[in-house]
Amino acid sequence: MSTALALDHLGLCARDPAPLWAAWEAIGFALSPMAQQSGRRTPEGPVEPFGSGNRCAFLRHGYVELLGILDPALFANGVDRFVERYEGAHILALSIGDAEGNLERLRRGGLDIPGIAWLQRPVEPGGPIARFARLPFPDAPEGRVQLVQHLTPELVWDARWMGHRNGAIALESAILASADPAATTARLAKLSGLPAEPDPVAGFRLRLPGAARAAGPDSPRMETLIRVLPPEALPRLLPGVGIPSLPFMAGMVIRTEDGGAKARALLGPGLRDAPDGAMVPPEQAGGCAVIFA
Repeated sequence: MSTALALDHLGLCARDPAPLWAAWEAIGFALSPMAQQSGRRTPEGPVEPFGSGNRCAFLRHGYVELLGILDPALFANGVDRFVERYEGAHILALSIGDAEGNLERLRRGGLDIPGIAWLQRPVEPGGPIARFARLPFPDAPEGRVQLVQHLTPELVWDARWMGHRNGAIALESAILASADPAATTARLAKLSGLPAEPDPVAGFRLRLPGAARAAGPDSPRMETLIRVLPPEALPRLLPGVGIPSLPFMAGMVIRTEDGGAKARALLGPGLRDAPDGAMVPPEQAGGCAVIFA
């Protein structure tokens, strides 16, 4: 199927990743070991080490990537540019099952994509190498919006780092604010190959249909959402969240196994009530609101 299938992951970026990792552990996530990234800068180039590194919160369906700069002397893979705007979410990745087919579709649609970007990283220091195929929307003002095919998903989703104290099990939706929601949505619709529809609050949304194993080797088929709102409507979904710059990847909804009960017990008065659940404000979660539903 040469369209996007599901939300694969959101990526948060920080200059210094240590406080970001500590913040996510404090809100109840078990994180994977630190891994320095590597890859090819061009489709034909050699694999080289990057200056960026990550830890991730892997869920039964999807995950959240927490990125920072480990070595400023090396190529930072865009993290340095992102954090100049703000520290927070800058990466929106949609899962696909056929990188070649989606590349052909995007080129037919007029996008100038030189080819599939092949990335790899060790799943842990000295461990096996996970491999990915990536198709980015070129020069998207929203950040790094991309299609991703996991070539070694069984290496990435490891049960050792999937037992979260907050009960998190699935990345359910991404919430963006844009000064031009129609333009942002049009880019995401072209990237995904899926139609947009009006959002019930304001702006637009895309429904990703899901497929078994689309966002993890044991992930169930489930619908996921991208919601693109005008800035004046954002408080209706994310109360009290300020906007540092537009476009802004403002928040996410994470489905839990118990309707957010563990998260509420763990975080107590640090949470805010939001329409979709209990919200951790951005200042406690690395610059992006996290709603436990």
